[in-house]
Amino acid sequence: MNTICEDSLQYFPSNREIKDFRSTNIANCVFNNFLSFSATLLNIATIHAIRKTSSLPATLKTLLLSLAVSDLGVGLLVQPLYTSLLVHWLQHNSSCSLNVTLHNILCLFSVASFSGVVAVSVDRFLAIHLHLRYQEHVTHKRVVTLVFSIWLLSLFISFTPLWIPPFIFNPLIVILAVAGLVFIAMVYSRIYLAVRRHNRQIHTLQVQHGTRRGEKAHFAILVKSAFGTFYVYLVLLVCYLPHLVVMAAIEIQGTSTALKKAFLLSMTPVFLNSILNPVIYCWKMRHIRHVITGTLRNMNIWPRRRSLHQGHPPTTLEKINTEDSL
Repeated sequence: MNTICEDSLQYFPSNREIKDFRSTNIANCVFNNFLSFSATLLNIATIHAIRKTSSLPATLKTLLLSLAVSDLGVGLLVQPLYTSLLVHWLQHNSSCSLNVTLHNILCLFSVASFSGVVAVSVDRFLAIHLHLRYQEHVTHKRVVTLVFSIWLLSLFISFTPLWIPPFIFNPLIVILAVAGLVFIAMVYSRIYLAVRRHNRQIHTLQVQHGTRRGEKAHFAILVKSAFGTFYVYLVLLVCYLPHLVVMAAIEIQGTSTALKKAFLLSMTPVFLNSILNPVIYCWKMRHIRHVITGTLRNMNIWPRRRSLHQGHPPTTLEKINTEDSL
């Protein structure tokens, strides 16, 4: 535990530096309290929406649920611990046990969230690459096993600093995270190439029009879901990259007051990622958006849609517009 406390001084202010961090800590404290409340509410609503959405494939639903749970953990546990640590600093009181607890829980949920994005990306690649053979190879049981393994790995990594020196663990985390971001980028480039190849095949083979038309519609849904999850990766990249750059700078150049302030500020975008993921689900996945807005309407939080034909059955056009699809 003492090793982790000593290591935290590389990123966090020492007792002599706390005064210089007062304005930074107050801004972080206020902003993260708001983010914590928003992330908790949004991810609870998202988990409820994913569970209630029957049109989602069971495999994708399991992966999205795991990702939403990790984001909920950030809002429900990590950010309150972080703001509590900031309050301790404002009171000129440094708590070693709080540092260690925050480090372990942050590592647990961050690794789970990051690994969840990797798993969703690979799943969408397999759905497009395998196409009609996807359900044969990617079963719900295998995906559940994968999710269970992700959480076990995250738990293992969160306790790794207890027996691995910080000068080895921290650079290793940065390298693995950058490798993960590059890997996801390669996966989506392969998805793009697979989409182009399938489109050429579908346009070339014009025999059996009915079969091809149905196959083309199914493939279009897969493509839409893949590009929907691509936004999750983009948000992950934007939120995590500044944090990784600051960590790498500290490991290479050594610590300084300016880099410590940059490190604390870079943690907020990492937490913000837990809010933006549910927003992306609502934006790009219409079936999830309908469940969430329907729930909010029942709670009188979301305005009810007024139809020009109140009291009459919905028209065919209205049914199409409200149909759930990725």
